[in-house]
Amino acid sequence: MSPHFPTQLSCGFMMPAIGLGTYLVNDHEVEALVFQALVMGYRHIDTAQGYHNEAGVGRAIQQFLKLGIANREHIFITSKLWSGNADWGQTPKTYDTSLLAFEESLERLQLDYLDLYLIHAPFKKQDRFTQWQALMHLKETERVRYIGVSNFNQKHIEALIDAGLSAPDVNQIELHPWSQKPDLVDYMISNNILPMAYSSLVPLANWRTEPKLESAKTEAMMRYAQNENNVFIQLANKHEVSPAQLLLRWALELGYAVIPKSLKTEHLAENLALYHFKLDDEDRRQLSVLDLGESVSWPNGDPSKVE
Repeated sequence: MSPHFPTQLSCGFMMPAIGLGTYLVNDHEVEALVFQALVMGYRHIDTAQGYHNEAGVGRAIQQFLKLGIANREHIFITSKLWSGNADWGQTPKTYDTSLLAFEESLERLQLDYLDLYLIHAPFKKQDRFTQWQALMHLKETERVRYIGVSNFNQKHIEALIDAGLSAPDVNQIELHPWSQKPDLVDYMISNNILPMAYSSLVPLANWRTEPKLESAKTEAMMRYAQNENNVFIQLANKHEVSPAQLLLRWALELGYAVIPKSLKTEHLAENLALYHFKLDDEDRRQLSVLDLGESVSWPNGDPSKVE
């Protein structure tokens, strides 16, 4: 199984199982990062309107395509609609402004279509319905191949379906051994909704601990991550891989797509090299008992808990 080519996942459609995340990479830095990743063999790039780096991603894609290594249809591009949260003083997207935001993203990315377009977070209920109808229109008119959501819980998804709307193809959520969301994942898999994991590397010591990079990671979590005898390091040493590879392999074996981010060449290569080892039943048991039941990525509260 190779990350260079589309992989059949639990939802039934084809996409690369390993992608590159670009959150917190500015527009200038992201161009070099994405170009390097594409040359190395990454074939899924994840960005968003809210990351303010779509233009840099677009420049990198065009630069890569000029090399003649791959065609546009061989690259899977994901972006996200920022929904707009009235509680944060923002104007929620309407049907029309959702379509406009998509066209603006497409222009920045210099693309004719997207492979996947997501609603970034579930804020006000009625706004979610309107925005989802806009995404359904984009799929129906073949502007987007697949549509989905991010940070939605089961009730959010069921509400869309109960309103007579289509189910999402994907739900991109925080998933790692400290935040496993078993009930939501089971629901998604049983309804052919692909779980796409973000923040897969949360349990590592240096994840979002730098100044001005906020998260809900606690002091206790950081102390555990820094303990050289923690289970992540033990299992990584057992398989002669890095802790990052261990966490990403855990996600792949559960059927999740992953979008790890790194600015370092050696880590970019490492994050693609996940198919030369497998976890055994005892490995999976040791990781399964670590679930804390809470998300870590959002310092201002987990959006999946919005009513």
